[in-house]
Amino acid sequence: MSRWVVLGGSGFVGRAVLAAAAAAGHDARALPAPRLSAPVGSTPEQLLDLARLPAERLAPALAGSDVVVNAAGLAAPGAAASPGLTGADALLPVVVVLAARRAGTPRVVHVSSAAVQGERAVLDASDELDPRSPYAAAKAAGERTLALLRPHTAPRVVVARATSVQGPDRATTRRLERLARSRLSSVAGAGEDPVPVTSAEGLGAWVVALGEDPDPPDVALQPWEGWTTASLLRALGGHEPRHLPVGLARALVGAGYGVSRVLGGRGRAAVRRVELVWFGQRQEPERPTRT
Repeated sequence: MSRWVVLGGSGFVGRAVLAAAAAAGHDARALPAPRLSAPVGSTPEQLLDLARLPAERLAPALAGSDVVVNAAGLAAPGAAASPGLTGADALLPVVVVLAARRAGTPRVVHVSSAAVQGERAVLDASDELDPRSPYAAAKAAGERTLALLRPHTAPRVVVARATSVQGPDRATTRRLERLARSRLSSVAGAGEDPVPVTSAEGLGAWVVALGEDPDPPDVALQPWEGWTTASLLRALGGHEPRHLPVGLARALVGAGYGVSRVLGGRGRAAVRRVELVWFGQRQEPERPTRT
């Protein structure tokens, strides 16, 4: 049995990690994350400077831990850029790692997001980032800063890129369920395109596996659970979605992006959500990126 500390353990992701850690026989406890703020657009060097004092304050709470999981942050994909968002999603992971170093903790697992790779056709575990929203940009800034700490031997930091995590108490899941039950439920073609969606339980078990791995990758992408565009809507809505001709669906998405460009980018996020529902997004098998 090892001692685990989960920052953000009362949140959606944190609860799943705590449950999985306990099921695996670990002594896991939740720890509230400090509230932080940082200027929008802070560079990795600036984040490192900003992290030092709060890391000193957090370190005593991590003393004696074998694994620290940062499951905290603002899960707000549609949020506007703000010091609070930057503090929660860019600065906090750096604070956690520096605090773990002071406390002598050998392993940190930071739960990031596949959103850092934006609209790539294929998600992977590389350092190639292309954030397309303030939320994704903050997560990417946190990852870039942690990459600067990789040459150091302690703690061993694992960046866990979660895909779209769903659960009955998530607003995004409830919206998707309403869509799946409605007449608008539809997919492009046969609906066999993969969707990077996972359950909270799957995420928790995966994070625990990364914490237990004797030689983990620096960056890991959450494995695909096998959902496709049609199977997901079928499971959530209880009926077969409409199958649109692929050419028509592509044309509608292209038109949506065109209108968004005319409007200065407004509505682009909504068009992207439709594109994901219709066409999904592929992901490579987990590819280790060790230094």
